[in-house]
Amino acid sequence: MLYAILCYNEEDVIQAWSKEEDDATMERLFAVTNRLTSESKLGPVARLLPTTAATTLRKNGKEKFVLDGPFAETKEQFLGFYVVDVETLNDAIAISHELADANPGTGSYEIRPLAVYVPDGRTK
Repeated sequence: MLYAILCYNEEDVIQAWSKEEDDATMERLFAVTNRLTSESKLGPVARLLPTTAATTLRKNGKEKFVLDGPFAETKEQFLGFYVVDVETLNDAIAISHELADANPGTGSYEIRPLAVYVPDGRTK
């Protein structure tokens, strides 16, 4: 089953990392992703650019607004995601633990099962 692991953290903290701290974190994350790739358990991975580069389409009934930034009201921001193909939710939780260990400081990982829609309308 496919699971998305959504990565949240304080964007200001991440952007304050030195190049060495960021490189070290990425090296630890690459170790996790390389293992998952070798086990054919890893799908797309993305690191999102800062929220200052984001645009949000907000819907209020039939009215739609395009706004600069996500205007999140939480302290943490959505920073990136992994897609993993594993047998159980516990497998996805175990991978989330590895990712949390690879990242310094605080943060959270939301795990959601995925339904994949293909062009002919089937779900996977």
